[in-house]
Amino acid sequence: MKIAMIHGQSHEGASCNIARLLAKKTGGEVTEFFLPKDFGHFCCGCTACFTKGQDKCPHYKDLAPITKALLEADVIILSSPVYVFHATGSMKAMLDHYGYMWMPHRPEESMFSKQGVCISTAAGMGMGSTNKDMAHSLSYWGVGRVYKLGFAVAATDWESVSEKKRIQIEKKTDALAKKIKARQGRVKPALKTKLMFGIMRQFQKNGYNPMDMEYWKEKGWLGKDRPWKSK
Repeated sequence: MKIAMIHGQSHEGASCNIARLLAKKTGGEVTEFFLPKDFGHFCCGCTACFTKGQDKCPHYKDLAPITKALLEADVIILSSPVYVFHATGSMKAMLDHYGYMWMPHRPEESMFSKQGVCISTAAGMGMGSTNKDMAHSLSYWGVGRVYKLGFAVAATDWESVSEKKRIQIEKKTDALAKKIKARQGRVKPALKTKLMFGIMRQFQKNGYNPMDMEYWKEKGWLGKDRPWKSK
């Protein structure tokens, strides 16, 4: 099993340590990135990725290691501490670069058989909206199964997290790791994902972006083929 793990900040705090704990329990080869250290560009809104191809993005080469890890991974883990009830700016900036990979455009076929996890922590509140920020991208990439873990750790660093809270974290990561391992190799997208794909499929029959329309046509998705079915 391959795991791509991306942290929304460079500080190795609670969210980072919980993500590592889950990855260890899940098992496999881990490729880890820290933002903005490993990628710190903001999307400049040039739309080149949509109209000319993702390789035309001015940040394509810098983003390539993360893209490679995402495409090769069986499990994608995104972690972020809560910043004013949302994911960090660094996480959002990185995810912005993958707009072309959303289902309304050119989703990667392999995403539909992957599992994704969103992990967030805060001293008190905001984990739900933070995980939602990250889950939006995973879901619209077509990731087959998306899970969320949020913890109010009542601390500003991992060392200060109470024993009671650590026991809770252990139990929830144990349960999720077991679920991920049980589904490995036989992931099918949730009904919501299939329905969204169906809507986008109809849209692409008379879409506005020739590159997107041609992509869906070449994949056979405008006919009977689907990314989650063996050809």
